[in-house]
Amino acid sequence: MEHIKCLIIGGGPAGYTAAIYASRAALAPVLYEGNAPGGQLTTTTVVENFPGFPRGVDANQLMADMRGQAETLGTDIRRGVVTKADLGVRPFRLTVDGDTELEADALIIATGATARYLGLPSEEKFRGLGVSACATCDGFFYRKKDVAVVGGGDTACEEATYLAGLCRKVYMIVRRDVLRASVAMQERVKNTPNIEILWNCNTQEILGDASGVTGARLVRKDGEVFDIQVDGFFLAIGHHPESELFALWVTTDPNGYIVTEGGSSRTNVEGVFAAGDVQDPVYRQAVNAAASGCRAALDAEKYLKR
Repeated sequence: MEHIKCLIIGGGPAGYTAAIYASRAALAPVLYEGNAPGGQLTTTTVVENFPGFPRGVDANQLMADMRGQAETLGTDIRRGVVTKADLGVRPFRLTVDGDTELEADALIIATGATARYLGLPSEEKFRGLGVSACATCDGFFYRKKDVAVVGGGDTACEEATYLAGLCRKVYMIVRRDVLRASVAMQERVKNTPNIEILWNCNTQEILGDASGVTGARLVRKDGEVFDIQVDGFFLAIGHHPESELFALWVTTDPNGYIVTEGGSSRTNVEGVFAAGDVQDPVYRQAVNAAASGCRAALDAEKYLKR
């Protein structure tokens, strides 16, 4: 069984940044990237809100550069998915791809969270070409254009009001006849003149061409089918943190996000740290994930030195 001093699980901004700091601290980190090297950021195109890039940066290039930096500094980066974990023993025991067994003195969980989608083939077809799950990330590209937001909770209302400050028109597609959001958020939406709520509607298909999204086909509860013309289609129906593998040992909130202590990356299990979207139900930004990866590596370094 291979023994690892500092094991990092996850190949997004949090995991790569943790690897950079852990390498510089001589922790000999090993990082398993999982099924989605680069993380959620690679589902978008140009990132304009990551510091240091005045003209923006290609999302895949940014992730490739982070990965390369970690590798150059000495991180052993491997393809593979951690499929089993036992955090009740010391060292921690983990299995990769069902057969490779490892043990680790310190563990950084940076497995991220995946946005919930509707499951439409057209949604997958236009992902990154008008379909997005992050208004803060991609809203800038739709200035003075018409967009749609799917959802009726606080997140959907926040996304819609944010986009309303950039876009000409924002449609909220709500499958019920009420919003699930807090009263304050409902009032904010209702008092924003360029937001129109389409009640009792489900999305049947996302429409588009070679250049991207051009509209959406909706169906009302009474069976009426109609189209709206939009350039952007934003999902705001929640995220799914990839924490199930560790939930037997680490504390999670009701939605599955790993709970960390105060402003640190420490979990309730000594020697186990969490970084990035798997422990962040609020911000979900690449720069914030990178910062939490830094904290996780620093926390792991202190733990290992003790």
